[in-house]
Amino acid sequence: MYHSGVPVIDVRTAGEFGAGHIPGAQNIPLFSNDERKIIGTTYKQTGRNEAIKAALSMVGPQLSLFAENTSKYVQDNQLLVHCWRGGMRSSSVAWLLNLLGVEVFTLAKGYKNFRKYVLRSFELPYTLNILGGKTGSAKTLVIAELQKRGQQTVDLESLASHKGSAFGSMGQGTQPTQEQFENELALILRGFDPKQSIWVEDESRTIGGRMIPLDLWNNMRKSKVFFLDVGVRERIAYLCNQYASPDQRDLLKNSFYNIKKRLGDVRFKEAIEAVDRKDFRTACAIALEYYDRAYEYGLKKRDPDLVTRINIQAPEAEKVANILLEPAFAGESP
Repeated sequence: MYHSGVPVIDVRTAGEFGAGHIPGAQNIPLFSNDERKIIGTTYKQTGRNEAIKAALSMVGPQLSLFAENTSKYVQDNQLLVHCWRGGMRSSSVAWLLNLLGVEVFTLAKGYKNFRKYVLRSFELPYTLNILGGKTGSAKTLVIAELQKRGQQTVDLESLASHKGSAFGSMGQGTQPTQEQFENELALILRGFDPKQSIWVEDESRTIGGRMIPLDLWNNMRKSKVFFLDVGVRERIAYLCNQYASPDQRDLLKNSFYNIKKRLGDVRFKEAIEAVDRKDFRTACAIALEYYDRAYEYGLKKRDPDLVTRINIQAPEAEKVANILLEPAFAGESP
């Protein structure tokens, strides 16, 4: 809806862009963060005309370079330009680029209106299939396999750059801002066929420091759950393969500190000692004691009629996807 293949140029400041932006947009600020503050202060203290003069004095000498940088992104002689409200910054840039012969579209009411579009996205009545299972059931790998099979899927953990537990930040980059997490998620959802269901991994509402939007979360909680019932030994083996590495021992211990109160002093001490002696199986088993109890508690809060338990011998994504897509689940999954 917002760019339809036309390159998007965001002329807001780097600070505004960093807080959240249209996915795929290029940031070419018309003003720096400090310059925008000065213009805003001038507007409040002396009025619009003086603010415009201040803006012109700042941007005037840079117009040639700005036009050159912006022109690099022109495709088929078209660009979409936006600022915060679709006001002076974007209209000024559109005027400049029009002089250079570029067909410029401006985003009506700017990024502010895009954010309204994002938040409305989570209110839509998506049909969700929730892939459940205790920690170590390889749910993320199954979601990826379902996507390969042509299913509509959302990998919330990938979008949040976090695996969803106290150990979830290991091997991950910096989490996006909450705003950017929502922007990316909304455009994925909007791109789906509303007549088809969407596979989503079962999550608590918080994924690291990010939160699943409340309307979408409420939809998830009342949707069908396909619970992968995998044995504890198989899950320990999977987790050891994912997390157990001698060069990650400090990260593992820091993660155990995050759940120290929930484990209790005795089990916490045993977990740390296990990591120190590279006994990762024991450490994983201790972590699962807590996470299994927490997951079972959450599962009991769901309507049991919406939960389908599927016994799995091992967390193997291809085999699990085959089961989930069997005709036996017709009427329960696409």
